[in-house]
Amino acid sequence: MFEQCLYFNTTSLARKLEREWTVAFKPYSLTPPQAFMLRVILQKPCSLQNELAIEMNITRSTATRTLDGLHKLGYVKRITSAKDGRESEFHPTAKALKIRDALNEASGEVTKKMRKTLGNEVFESVVGGVRAVSKVI
Repeated sequence: MFEQCLYFNTTSLARKLEREWTVAFKPYSLTPPQAFMLRVILQKPCSLQNELAIEMNITRSTATRTLDGLHKLGYVKRITSAKDGRESEFHPTAKALKIRDALNEASGEVTKKMRKTLGNEVFESVVGGVRAVSKVI
């Protein structure tokens, strides 16, 4: 019925992928959005909320909720930005630094599983195609 529906097929895929990454990040009490945002903060410490929202391709309000959750869990600290006093910089805590490699490995394992299931060529094609569509829409 929905074979040609971009919305239905991408959200269906997103739900399946959400389950995979939820299992991967459960040991750290992180949701997939929290884990991916934390990975960005670990890679780019001192990021402003606005920069994080752009990097994650989410709204500022979604970024706020995700950052609030990371702060509550003790993975990030907020510091008023010297660049713009209205913005906060987000820095990883020692707790976050401690799990950096494990988080990356957990995500990598899911990616490896997807590559094995789909095959490298299909995996690369799907990821590249979705990224291209996302940039245009």
